[in-house]
Amino acid sequence: MNVKTHDGSANFVPGTVIDIHHITVAQLAALGMEEIAFVKPVMTETGPAFAIHAADGTPMALASDATLAAAAIIQNDMVPSLVH
Repeated sequence: MNVKTHDGSANFVPGTVIDIHHITVAQLAALGMEEIAFVKPVMTETGPAFAIHAADGTPMALASDATLAAAAIIQNDMVPSLVH
């Protein structure tokens, strides 16, 4: 399994089991910082929107709807994941 961190270094140890119910920010970042982006419904000053975050939680963008958020993520060669 090829897992890289945001700086390109690999830190996955074969045979390591990660409990997704108790995952740390560092472990989440190692699982796809450059490949996965999360979409989260948020409330802004102008109303509902969808925030796009990197795997480590870093905010990247806002979109007016979930479809547009997913399209932006896909256009940047990443995989969208909805957080609710």
